Amino acid sequence: MRFSFALIFCFSISIAQAQTEKEKEVMDSLYVLEEETKKSPVKVLHAEPLYIDLIRDLGARKGEKEWNVGLGLTDNNNYDRYTALVEYEWAPINRLGLEVELPFSFYYPTNGNSTKPGSQLNSFKVAAQYTFLVAEKQKTSMAFGYIQEFEFTEFRNYGKRKLYTGNVYNPFFVAAKRWGNNFHTLLYSGPLIGQHFEDKSIHTNWQINSNVHYMIPGTRNFIGVEFNKELSKNSFDMTVRPQMRVSVADNLLVGIVTGIPVSRKTERFSSFLRLIYEPGHKKGRA
Repeated sequence: MRFSFALIFCFSISIAQAQTEKEKEVMDSLYVLEEETKKSPVKVLHAEPLYIDLIRDLGARKGEKEWNVGLGLTDNNNYDRYTALVEYEWAPINRLGLEVELPFSFYYPTNGNSTKPGSQLNSFKVAAQYTFLVAEKQKTSMAFGYIQEFEFTEFRNYGKRKLYTGNVYNPFFVAAKRWGNNFHTLLYSGPLIGQHFEDKSIHTNWQINSNVHYMIPGTRNFIGVEFNKELSKNSFDMTVRPQMRVSVADNLLVGIVTGIPVSRKTERFSSFLRLIYEPGHKKGRA
């Protein structure tokens, strides 16, 4: 009798767990369907990386807009680098995203060292991204884009040297795929072509950034990792960036990133915080 009761109890728990998992799967499918079809044209839901972020969501819809504020700290051997950025991105037409950004760097010596770079407004960045492929059945999107940076001199050189010191030209390609409802992969790659006016030099580095994310069912929250790789003629650098994104309100998200350098000899651990505000965003779930 006791054995039969235990068997029935275990069987009931198994049925309840199966029902719970089935309910979660249904809720998640409904959430993805809502995100992708609540407006036209069709759009595939992808997890966007937090450190090297996109200009707009892949398959952006007209009228979408977003403010980002970023704060970071990088521990180098001889100094700490504090970074800050403010960016605004929007979609004037379907599938086209535009962005303007102001990135800052501030340096503070450590361990009694006096040698450090000068703090500065790094550049004025403008960018565009166009999603040329949205394959709904394959859950795949592809885009190409371009970032133009107008580089500035250090704060301490204002009034002494030219303010505008060079350009960075950065065409890029993005491909993303969602596997099922929750797993996301993305590849972002392109050359960084730097032009410096003072010595008339031009140098090229290649960025190859790959990402894997798991989106929590029924939410916009995720955990994942970025692999940020940079190749130049004589070197290869890679930083692994575990990260998470949490929705704290209907229109406010917080992203937290940790940087672990694999091959950078002068750089140690880093951290980065991104606040994402979406004006006019309405959503029923966190």
